[in-house]
Amino acid sequence: MGQTPDPSYMYASLRDAAHDLEKHGQLLRISREIDPDLEMAEIHRRVFAKGGPAILFENVKGSPFQALSNVYGTKERTDFLFRKTMPKVKKVVEIKADPANLAKSPFRYAGAPFTAVSALPRKHFRPAIKYGQTTIDQLPLVKSWPMDGGAFVTAPQVCTLPPGSKNPMQTNLGMYRIQLTGNDYETNKEIGLHYQLHRGIGVHHTEYLKSDEPFRCSIFVGGPPSHAFSAIMPLPEGLSEMTFAGMLAGRRFGYAWDRDWILSADADFVITGTIRKQGMMPEGPFGDHLGYYSLEHPFPVMDVETVWHRKDPIWQFTVVGRPPAEDSQFGYLIHQIVEDLTPGEFPGIKQINAVDEAGVHPLLLAIGSERYMPFREDEQMLVPEEIITQANRIIGSGQTSLAKFCLIADGTNEPNLDADNQPAFFQYLLERFNPERDLHFQTRTTIDTLDYSSEGWNAGSKLIWACRGQKVRDLTDQLPTYFTLPEAFSDPRFVAPGILAVRGPKNEGKGSYADMESLAKANLGADAGTVLSDGIAMIVVCDDAEFLSADFANFIWATFTRSNPSHDVYGLDTFVEHKHWGCRGPILIDARVKPWHAPGLVEDPAVTARVDVLEKEGVMG
Repeated sequence: MGQTPDPSYMYASLRDAAHDLEKHGQLLRISREIDPDLEMAEIHRRVFAKGGPAILFENVKGSPFQALSNVYGTKERTDFLFRKTMPKVKKVVEIKADPANLAKSPFRYAGAPFTAVSALPRKHFRPAIKYGQTTIDQLPLVKSWPMDGGAFVTAPQVCTLPPGSKNPMQTNLGMYRIQLTGNDYETNKEIGLHYQLHRGIGVHHTEYLKSDEPFRCSIFVGGPPSHAFSAIMPLPEGLSEMTFAGMLAGRRFGYAWDRDWILSADADFVITGTIRKQGMMPEGPFGDHLGYYSLEHPFPVMDVETVWHRKDPIWQFTVVGRPPAEDSQFGYLIHQIVEDLTPGEFPGIKQINAVDEAGVHPLLLAIGSERYMPFREDEQMLVPEEIITQANRIIGSGQTSLAKFCLIADGTNEPNLDADNQPAFFQYLLERFNPERDLHFQTRTTIDTLDYSSEGWNAGSKLIWACRGQKVRDLTDQLPTYFTLPEAFSDPRFVAPGILAVRGPKNEGKGSYADMESLAKANLGADAGTVLSDGIAMIVVCDDAEFLSADFANFIWATFTRSNPSHDVYGLDTFVEHKHWGCRGPILIDARVKPWHAPGLVEDPAVTARVDVLEKEGVMG
């Protein structure tokens, strides 16, 4: 009979994974009835913040089904779930990204092609998912934040095929949030899908507009832990999400059919339906991963056909909000898989950190290399050149094109420079950059749809902020004696040496430019740029300087989620020369909340009080 396969890479279901986590002390069972309306999310946030275990809610108010969250809540647990398969997956991804890797290092990639072939999707004729049917209103209707428009699916796998295809290798499997209740949706019949037309599913949407076929869609929830992750993994061309999920799970992705709808055979739930080709409905608001609400906007609607479930299913969900959150571990896992691909995707780039504390897309820290100009002590030879080209490639490619701020440093002769060490990276940059030369703006371009720092939805600007060469200034955490604040500005506090936070007057929109100019002029005096020579390289105007300076993560989050480069970056002694903007003193960033910004995420006090009681009673371990 042979040995029983190690379950660590043979999870047949989400419950298998939950049992394995419990066996290793990584699961919290809550048997008390918990309300999915805000209470489950509040518990999740508290357990996550403490680095706690996955949470199995065994008694969900209003639903016959159990629910599981915080599955990927720590790096250690994420590594544990995929402890046997990750090395093989990395090798396959590397070959798919660049087939020449196989010829270059045949021994390193031995067996990798077999891994991909053995993980091809497998058709099931008696799938577990067809055990029973239910309705939308019987699902755990999880609402995470008080202003959310209703209950959402927060860890879905949304599966579509192009018109005329029934080939599982041609599916698009993406994680696009699903609104189950609220707004004007007719309960059990209509649900909302939040996706943009440039996403993979959007390509299918465009194809169906040209076709007479109905746009069928299947939404999978649960299944082996690799399935949810596969829906967000940016894959090389030619590697399907189902194959990737099978490789990472150590078992083939099972699929089946219900008439013309494809089903995940191993999912816990599958919602099938038809997306309307024309006509949208309001979706949202939704407390999102930047730490603010994404507001109500028109998005596609799906008419629900059937809600399938397996025997003894578990509803998988997560809770997003100001990062870090559980979904941060998806970013960690992506980095683990693709870190060796960065030099091939971005030649000359040594490291990229899509900063989680800023919500990933607003801020990128990158280390590049000046490979073609020799390193000399002559400052004229230390102008950022190739790293500007590298930064432009970063903000012009795929998901990194959504970034607003790309801070890049030449790491040619700095082996210890680390973009993951944010305070040290900022210190290195601020000690070396030339504000007259090293700030490069792109105006009137696109940013992340969920980012409301610009006055226009999905529109904003970008800033490449570069440095190269030797240290040119010593940063300080002491105010110079002549530093002054105009009326309505107060409470100067250092975030770190060289970075000063100042409380500004409430931003009323149109008057913000004058506010910032008054701060700049008050500190110029007779000697332009004197503050810079005293080691202050960056001044952030904010609503709460105490909050901003209390923690470096607060500085990162508030500064880069609340500013739009073209509108909110100022400076002391500014100039424009041949259309290049620069300044001779410190950079000023207006990181105040603006009238058009989306509201920040705040817990409901009554729910907080109820969960306080549950915590004191030991319900949360």
